[in-house]
Amino acid sequence: MRGGTPLCRALGDDVSTKKATIKDVAREAKVSIASVSRVLNGLGGVTAETQDAVRKAVARLHYVPDSAARSLITGRTHTIGAVLPDLYGEFFSELIRGIDLAARARGLHLLVSSSHDGVEDAAAAVRTMRGRVDGMIILSQFVDGDFLEQNMPADLPAVLLDSPVDDPRYPSINLDNVAGAQAMVKHLLDIGHASVAFINGPAGNFDAQEREKGYRAAMRQFAPKVPLNIVAGEFTEESGYRAGRELLAQPVRPRAVFAANDMMAVGCLYAFKEAGIRVPEDIALAGFDDILIARYVTPSLSTVSVSIADLGRRALLLLTELMEGKGPIGGPHTRTLPCDVVARESCGAKGTNNVASKHPPALV
Repeated sequence: MRGGTPLCRALGDDVSTKKATIKDVAREAKVSIASVSRVLNGLGGVTAETQDAVRKAVARLHYVPDSAARSLITGRTHTIGAVLPDLYGEFFSELIRGIDLAARARGLHLLVSSSHDGVEDAAAAVRTMRGRVDGMIILSQFVDGDFLEQNMPADLPAVLLDSPVDDPRYPSINLDNVAGAQAMVKHLLDIGHASVAFINGPAGNFDAQEREKGYRAAMRQFAPKVPLNIVAGEFTEESGYRAGRELLAQPVRPRAVFAANDMMAVGCLYAFKEAGIRVPEDIALAGFDDILIARYVTPSLSTVSVSIADLGRRALLLLTELMEGKGPIGGPHTRTLPCDVVARESCGAKGTNNVASKHPPALV
């Protein structure tokens, strides 16, 4: 109160703390409540003049639709879910960024959960999102046909990432891990490295299995007399560091090391530096994924490049098609994104030109 006058009245009669309602918007726009609802929910059936009047009224009144009520009317939450193995690391932050940017451009919100503690954790993450999202993007090594049957509602659209599941109900987008790994191993052999060791990813991980398959195929084709040299890793810097120390302890050191992801390559690089091993003069090194840090470590890391954010963007676009009832019917339900070799300082090649791998055409 100021001199017996309410503060809001002192500041002006048009100032109010009352939240605008859909009735207020209808009154302001001089249209029916039904017309306002149709405009706000994008249902059509109203003139361009009515749409303009409603939008102007919404702006003047600072009206914010009640999302719960809106969901009851439309049957949509305007939210999509993403279940990932982890939320830590540059790969997943870039993937989330790609999904989120594409979702926001379409007026959708993003709900994210991790599933790194096993199949029960993944199942709990999926079940928790049921009824809260209009569709899901799932990247998890624990997802197979049985998992989907037990945990996914039949009417909930979903897109799988880097998955071996072959089911037209669940279209997937996979990286061309095999071709990318083959191309990197061939590149290392072509520039004069007589032996190439491989740091693998987690057991049971689809990406790790495919990249090891590419390593084995390239060694069999281009260096059939050279023994395979595979050490275990977990897609983390720590496991790359341990693998690097393990490789240095071998009686005969490899001439080059190819890590199944960049995080392990960075850890391996630290182990080499700690031991006084020069990269690439003593041992060449390469990774996979082309995360941002790869170009800023010293020496800069040669790697297999994938557009991580674009993978997320494409997954969101495919999911919105499914949500709109379009889907991949009549087309392939598994799509493959290409990979390219990026030659930087750590592999010892002269120059830093890209060496393109052979891969299927890019998605359009």
